[in-house]
Formats: sequence, C-alpha cells, structure tokens
Amino acid sequence: MKKKSQLFLIFIFFLNAIVYAQSITISGFVEDAKSGERLIGANVYEKNLQTGSATNNYGFFSLVLPNNSQNINLIISYIGYETLQLNLSNKKDTLLQIELLPKSLETEEILVESEVTDEITKSSQMSNFNIPIKQIVAIPALLGETDVLKALQLLPGVQSGNEGSSGLYVRGGSPEQNLILLDGTTVYNASHLFGFFSVFNSDAVKNVNLFKGGFPARFGGRLSSILEINMKEGNNKEYEGSASIGLVSSKVTYEGPIYKDQTSFILSARRTYIDILVQPFMDDNNYGGYYFYDLNAKLNHIFSLNDRLFFSLYLGNDEFYAVSKSDWDNSNSRNDFSLGWGNITSVIRWNHIFSNNLFSNVTANFSRFRFYTDVESSSEYDNNKEIYSAEYLSGITDFGFAIDFDWIPNQENNIKFGANLLHHQFNPGVFQYSISQNIDTSISASSLHNAIELRGYFEDDLEINSNLKINAGIHTSLFAVNNKKY
Repeated sequence: MKKKSQLFLIFIFFLNAIVYAQSITISGFVEDAKSGERLIGANVYEKNLQTGSATNNYGFFSLVLPNNSQNINLIISYIGYETLQLNLSNKKDTLLQIELLPKSLETEEILVESEVTDEITKSSQMSNFNIPIKQIVAIPALLGETDVLKALQLLPGVQSGNEGSSGLYVRGGSPEQNLILLDGTTVYNASHLFGFFSVFNSDAVKNVNLFKGGFPARFGGRLSSILEINMKEGNNKEYEGSASIGLVSSKVTYEGPIYKDQTSFILSARRTYIDILVQPFMDDNNYGGYYFYDLNAKLNHIFSLNDRLFFSLYLGNDEFYAVSKSDWDNSNSRNDFSLGWGNITSVIRWNHIFSNNLFSNVTANFSRFRFYTDVESSSEYDNNKEIYSAEYLSGITDFGFAIDFDWIPNQENNIKFGANLLHHQFNPGVFQYSISQNIDTSISASSLHNAIELRGYFEDDLEINSNLKINAGIHTSLFAVNNKKY
C-alpha cells in the first residue's frame, strides 16, 4: 500500500512538471505611476485567450498562459486610471512592474464604454464590495468629516442603527459581530465621539473591502461581516501634503520618499477641538471638555522586486473630562472625572515572491483596546485632608504572527493557504478603590485571562468551466484558555 502511495505521488509530480513545461507565467505588480502606491484589485486581462487575473491586497498578480501563445496582449485596467496595453513576444516566465497613470479630468464629454475585460469580474465571491477611497471621499460628509463606515452604510444590506451612528449592522448582525481589519490587524472598537465618527482617517486610507456574506476560508472569528481596510503606503516619487479644517476636527497629512523609488513614508494626524471651543463658556471652578485624536503612520522599503518590508502604526484615543471646585472659609473640595477609550495597532509585514506562481506574506502584529474611567474627590478642612478615588480599566491586548501564501498553479486555480497564531490577554475589568484620611487604604480587584488561538486555512478559487466557478476551502481553529482547549 505504501509503495502504491509513493508511485501515485511520483505520478502527480511528473504530471505537474508536464503541465508547467507547457505553460508560461506572467506575474508582477501594478502600481500608481505618480506615487508608487500598489493597486489592489487591478484587472490584468489577456485579450487573445480571453483570460485574466486581478491583483491581491499587495498589488501582485499571476497569469498562467499556454506556451504556444504567439503574441501576448495584456490589458491592464483599474478604476480612475488610464487603461494600459502591453504586447509581449517572449515565451518565457516574466516578472513585470506595471505603472498606471491616473485619469485626468475632462469636462468636454463623458464617454461610457463597456469592454470584453468585464468578463473577468465574474467571480465566485458573492456579497463583496471593493470601494476605492476616491469614491468614499466624493460622498457628502457629516459636519464636513468624510467617514469610511458611514459610506458603507449606503450599501444594500447595511444599516446604521441609531441615527448618525458609525456602527455597522450587516443583515441584522450587531456591530461586535463584524471583523474589522486595519492592514490585517484587528480593530476592536472602531468609533469616536460615542459612535458618531469612525477611527479611520480617510486621508490615510487606500482601499476598503467589505464581505457581507460567503466569507472566504481565510477569515474567521466573526458572524456578520468582514471589513478590510488598507492604509496608504506613502508616495515614493515626490513629497506631498494636505491639511484641512472642519467644523468638528482638523487633519494634516504628509508623505514622500526617504530614498526615491525605494523607501517611503506617510504620516497623518487628526484631532477635534470641541474642548477648545467650549473653554470660553467655562469658569475656573467648573469646566470640562471632550476630544479625540488619531495618528496613522506607515513606512515601507523595497529591497528588490521580490521583497518588500512594511511597518504601519495606528494610535487613537477619546477623552472626556470634567472638573468642579469649591472653596469656603476654612475648607475646599475638588472633584475630577475622566472617561476614555482608545486603540493601538502596529504591524510589521514582509512580502516575498518565491516564484512567478507563489507569493507570501509574513506578518507580526500588535493590537490593544482599552476602556477606562477615573473618579477622584478630595476635600480639605481644619488641616485634615480626605481623598476618595475609584478607577476602572478593561480591555484586550493581542500579539500575533501569521504567514499567508497565494499560489496560482494555473488559470483554473487560485489557491490561498496559511496559518495564524494569536496570544490574547483579556481584561474583563480591573477595579481599584482607595480612601485616604491621613492613612492610606486601598482595595483592588484584577481579573486578567491569557489565551492562545491557532488558526489554519486552505481555499481554492476553482474555475470548472466558463459558466461555473467554485470557492471552496477549510478553516480550522484551536482556542486554549484556563488549561482548556476548544
């Protein structure tokens, strides 16, 4: 039996070798000619054979063609960019770096065309919306603040819940049932200003992808929807910046090359000034305020066409505070209250091309969300001082490592597989309470829980024939907590 299995594996190996010998692979990256940003979901279409592919989340594509192709006629297109046509006469594996020019604004006439390249948009993936940030920015904004999540609320099957809220209710699911990923890292709380704005600064976002159903096997852990958001990589051609002042917040963005065509960065910051605007209406004894801020940063370095390294960071926080003071003849008192929540996410990512058919992505990430409140009351009378304080803290901290592969052995199979290891630290609530009346007395309670989560997946986007495509896969996970495994 063992000998038969070995013979079968040898037969499969030689069969694959024969298939590869009769085909050539055209692969590479599609990017913006002016900024060097790699384009997600760009279409690459071979006109003569009427077959095509699309770039993945990192701008990579792979197109397997028969070796008997006389001339290869590639058509590369992307929304908002000029369509490019390439003619290749060589019959060997080729790695390309393709640049598309943004379309210029023409006011004389508007021409709507339909091309045969629309055929490659026939996908096995249902309930999926890929929205370039340029379209989101064009949507009218609440209080002058463009919001990614509010734009998604306009899609069918997506509701906002409360009026003005930025939460997503997808086909009846609640907001906590959505998996929200920023550059592949989980964002546990995506709202500012008690839900009226999201944490995503549109000036730092490149692409938004929403799965409302039929989740691919590579995703897991949520019931309602998957929201993928990718940050800009930074212009590696020239320096540019922007700044805006709104009714609620102001923001500034600056990006450019550290080494032209090799290393680039982007920095984007946003802050509200509600606390500053209300100051004239406050007095010295009773005052308060609210503000939130965001900071997005990304750095990427190109070692070669086969290797690229990214580092991205997000910091965001909401803070509400109030202070009241009273003074009498021989005594005084002060009450301080603060309430806040915030996220931190950071990612180090390495893209590598093993061959024209195999692309890998190795990621190490960190994510933290915390919610806190602090109350302190102090009073002083007849040289006696009494202090009462109470603090509450809860949150979740993740450390993760993942490796993902895209393998395209032929045009009928687009295979993705990988694994992910996560360490969770859950803090359901830490309460600290203290009273001081010349003598310190304190009570605290801590309830930290550590857990390990291991995930693995394999999926294949398989084309049976011109009328039938199947996306099939398997996703498995192991969750270990308190010496128990699930």
